[in-house]
Amino acid sequence: MLKTITVKLPDELFQKLCATAERAATSRSTLIRTALLAYLEEAGESAGLSCLDLARDLCGSLEGPEDLSSNPKHLQGYGA
Repeated sequence: MLKTITVKLPDELFQKLCATAERAATSRSTLIRTALLAYLEEAGESAGLSCLDLARDLCGSLEGPEDLSSNPKHLQGYGA
């Protein structure tokens, strides 16, 4: 069973919705359901991922010392 909700849209977004639905030969409701489902599925894919998982493509992209967290030379003066 489908539930009904009310969504308020700015005029410009409503016009884009109408034009897109017309081009796709579908209803506005179907277009909104499809877009919402895609958004929720994408958001769910990142749920539970670690920071490393989310930023894996950035690892190794910077230059500098690799051992900042364990080298006593770099930790002098911290925690004293």
